Amino acid sequence: MENTKTKDITFIKKFLISVAVLLLLIAGLVIIFDPFYHYHKPLPFLKAVLNDKEYQCVGTLRHFDYDAVLVGSSVVENNDNDWYNEAYNCNTIKAVRSYGATADLCYLLDEAFSSGNKIDHVFYNIDPSSLSASSETTYKSTGCPMYLYDHNPFNDVMYLFNKGVIFEKIPYLIVNSLFTDYDESLSYNWAKWKTFNQANALGLYNRTLEVSEMMDEKAYEEELLANIDLLTRQVENHPDTQFHFFFPAYSMLWWDGIYRTGERDAYIYNEKQMVKALLSYDNAEVFCFQNEPMVITNLENYLDSIHFSPEINKLMLDQMVRGEYRLTTENYEEELDKMKDFTEKIVNELIKPYEEQDLLTYEQPPGEE
Repeated sequence: MENTKTKDITFIKKFLISVAVLLLLIAGLVIIFDPFYHYHKPLPFLKAVLNDKEYQCVGTLRHFDYDAVLVGSSVVENNDNDWYNEAYNCNTIKAVRSYGATADLCYLLDEAFSSGNKIDHVFYNIDPSSLSASSETTYKSTGCPMYLYDHNPFNDVMYLFNKGVIFEKIPYLIVNSLFTDYDESLSYNWAKWKTFNQANALGLYNRTLEVSEMMDEKAYEEELLANIDLLTRQVENHPDTQFHFFFPAYSMLWWDGIYRTGERDAYIYNEKQMVKALLSYDNAEVFCFQNEPMVITNLENYLDSIHFSPEINKLMLDQMVRGEYRLTTENYEEELDKMKDFTEKIVNELIKPYEEQDLLTYEQPPGEE
């Protein structure tokens, strides 16, 4: 009887040791390959395969080597990092977040500046809607994997023993590193299989049926001031970094949309106030690519009302390098007023042919099918 009991204890010990060894091997596998770069930069024989920004962006900012950061929403993801490297003689990494809310992007900038890298350049895409967004980060509220964002080693078990990481992400990393022509400079790029043309842009634009009364231009003042504080604090706290801010070239459909929702004047006002604040710093420059008729009225450049082709990303960079469309303390109000005036032409003239050809679809009022 005693001999049987001893055998049982020995079996349990061996079993527990085997389980512990297996768990250590699994955790070690994840730590070594680390597809989300939570612990280290890529192994020397592997590429930085970046296609899951919510899971990978924070880790890359903490562990990669770089001296320039390209910051923004999905509209900047189609940039080739090498374009910036060649134009500014730097080593660029992307810090991107869908919707590009100021608080979220400033969180990523904080991670970059805390990484130990000397940041010479920040290229920051300002989406107009970000100026009226909440000044609180949205990572937790939108379900991002916070075990990758915080510094709590105990909840890393959600990463170390994640079957999706083990059976999908690690093999994907290895295959793209060793057996495909994956281009590391195209991090988070989603344009490869997309078609940019008028049909897509119009098909994905749901126009509001009614035209709302124009809001007071200070309708978003509270949110605006908080976002100005967030962004100017970054510029002020890092005087040795050159900040290049730019407003992207949204299509005329987007301008038609905010005119119909009554938000145009408030958005233009927000931009003026943000530009005024940023231009008070010597290490900040601002460019506005919104008022480019040849670009924003050509719907062949767009996937929808906002997202444009990589060629437009490259065009904006080239113009920035040449100093074109730069806003100064002397011209920023005039230039943004020109955009405001141009929206009148959009809604009263340029959009009319699409209405006449019945190419625009309208949002259904609530409760109607």
